[in-house]
Amino acid sequence: MSKLSFITFCVEYYAKHINKTSDEVYQYFKQEKVLEFLINDYDDLHGMGMEYLMQMIDEFLGVI
Repeated sequence: MSKLSFITFCVEYYAKHINKTSDEVYQYFKQEKVLEFLINDYDDLHGMGMEYLMQMIDEFLGVI
């Protein structure tokens, strides 16, 4: 999976996770530096299960 595909997948899945639009989540990820986190740690993250990844993003954002 390419980094772009991974980012897109994460944005789409997180949007469903928090019941927001993809556009809202993309802007939020951009503002909160989640995109940088996903790109910089791509090698470690892209093989994780989506449920675990959503939890990591929540933790990164301080949601949990």
